[in-house]
Amino acid sequence: MIMEEARNKIVEYGRKMSSDGLTPGTAGNISIFDPQTGYMAISPSGIAYDKTKKEDVVILDLHGNVIDGDKKPSSEHGLHAAFYRTDPEARAVVHTHSMYCTILSCMGEPLRAVHYAIAEAQCSEIPLVEYHTFGTPELADAAARALRKKGRGLILQNHGMCAYGPSIESAYGLALTMEWCAQVQWHCMAAGKMNILTDEQMQVAMEHYKTYGQVRADGTRPQGYNG
Repeated sequence: MIMEEARNKIVEYGRKMSSDGLTPGTAGNISIFDPQTGYMAISPSGIAYDKTKKEDVVILDLHGNVIDGDKKPSSEHGLHAAFYRTDPEARAVVHTHSMYCTILSCMGEPLRAVHYAIAEAQCSEIPLVEYHTFGTPELADAAARALRKKGRGLILQNHGMCAYGPSIESAYGLALTMEWCAQVQWHCMAAGKMNILTDEQMQVAMEHYKTYGQVRADGTRPQGYNG
């Protein structure tokens, strides 16, 4: 089976995404990219995460051609491909409709540096991508333009959020951190006051993140608080 390990990971993290409350129903999607083949594995369209099997995961190239699988791929496969084409280090993308990130997206707000944990995204502000209909090339193009400017996360206006990284573990950990930061920001906005950290303060925080946590056996580090 092509990309069997990636398929298993997508099933595993899809169930985590649902149980952790990061997305309702069948909303959201996950992909993993293999740079050796140029293929990505992506969750299928419209199948509940607790019922998704590895055979349901679809393998595509970055042009949207199905390489393996008999299910319809996620409607956002073009959005995921945009991440892999834009950043050669991207290996996994997590797209969710998590509550607080989605609230900010519907308010037209980026995710700001109200807490230093946003440094996990390697930026001091996670940008807001202008609204385009889901599953369209226009949305993928807008996301790619935003990715060239800042960090490893995006807020999609009136839609949801995206996080990516060098592994599914790091991308998923960032998605959790983004949702927590969005909740903090929303409560600050509701209370009527936000103390936003400066770019200089965030640069220091980002440097500290490079040595945060334990070094794993493979030489990598957990990504922030949720890695």
